[in-house]
Amino acid sequence: MRLDVVTIFPEYLEPLNVSLVGKARARGSLDVHVHDLRDWTYDRHNTVDDTPYGGGPGMVMKTDPWGEALDDALAGGYEAGAHSPVLVVPTPSGRPFTQELAVELSERPWLVFTPARYEGIDRRVTDEYATRMPVVEVSIGDYVLAGGEAAVLVITEAVARLLPGVLGNAESHRDDSFAPGAMADLLEGPVYTKPPEWRGRGIPEVLLSGHHGRIARWRRDEAFRRTALHRPDLIERCEASGFDKKDREMLSILGWSPSPDGRFWRRPEAVEE
Repeated sequence: MRLDVVTIFPEYLEPLNVSLVGKARARGSLDVHVHDLRDWTYDRHNTVDDTPYGGGPGMVMKTDPWGEALDDALAGGYEAGAHSPVLVVPTPSGRPFTQELAVELSERPWLVFTPARYEGIDRRVTDEYATRMPVVEVSIGDYVLAGGEAAVLVITEAVARLLPGVLGNAESHRDDSFAPGAMADLLEGPVYTKPPEWRGRGIPEVLLSGHHGRIARWRRDEAFRRTALHRPDLIERCEASGFDKKDREMLSILGWSPSPDGRFWRRPEAVEE
């Protein structure tokens, strides 16, 4: 995968040199290029923003530096043999970033990020490049940051760990929270390691049983417990038909029942554990 980032703070992207992402870069699984937007400014102040049309507070990032920067970044990628770029625009007004979207992006060969500052980028830039390639406007949460670089780091790490060979064990993300399949709408439950007792606290006996079926059932039940406690909205949107008898029994214990529309509703008497 090739990844290009255009930013006015290239140093913000230094974490892309460490941990799994850094190792993926070293192995050649991930080809990262960080571009300084100010390299495409021509006044002595390297101006990248101006006042908004229509008035109001804040500044808006200008079209010309972004247009030239993206044109050059794309040309450089094509020259290097990359193809089928996708423009990823981090913005609070975008599509929520989910594990499903991370999987989608991990299947693309080339991502180009445009982390903005101030009030954002002149809309014409996004509209222009939408005529040339897919554009995905992405929000990492219902809050506003000072800039989009932190969102780039979040998205990149979530996507990069799904690339072949990045994780030491290719099955590591199979049981992650939100992983496609059986965990799509569930949070992962608690995990334990050695020693078997720490400060008077043991671990669930089932994990020492060696009975893989019981362990799998316990882990799934714990996933339901944690999801019901922290993210009941996830259970509310689930299709009841997607769960087996044991799943439905656990949900019933936690206070959830199938509704006429095929989903789940929380009974008034349900008590959080």
